[in-house]
Amino acid sequence: MTETQSSKQYDLEERTFNFARNVRVFVRKLPKTISNIEDCSQLIRSSGSQAANYIEANESLSKKDFFMRIKISRKEVKESRLWLKLVFTDNNDLLEKERAELIQEATEIMNIFGAILKKSG
Repeated sequence: MTETQSSKQYDLEERTFNFARNVRVFVRKLPKTISNIEDCSQLIRSSGSQAANYIEANESLSKKDFFMRIKISRKEVKESRLWLKLVFTDNNDLLEKERAELIQEATEIMNIFGAILKKSG
């Protein structure tokens, strides 16, 4: 692996980590409704899972394992996007802006995983 490939890999690991961390920061600011408690629990799981599976993809034992982990990462970030859309912000403008930024980041990461699958296939 060249230095450029290595740094790109690291950048995406860092990006997926930052997305998971930023989701956690966002969740702490949300109203503590019954639905938010449930939805946020799912959101935290899926946002962390997309990052963890990407790390595992980079340590994969085979090409088949790599594809499976990338597909799982894509599925988990797509799921994170759903939970972000479902959480209740009580129409708080700052929370709505933060949610929109997180949804945009989830969409971009999902597209990156999709591109990885196309290029590697």
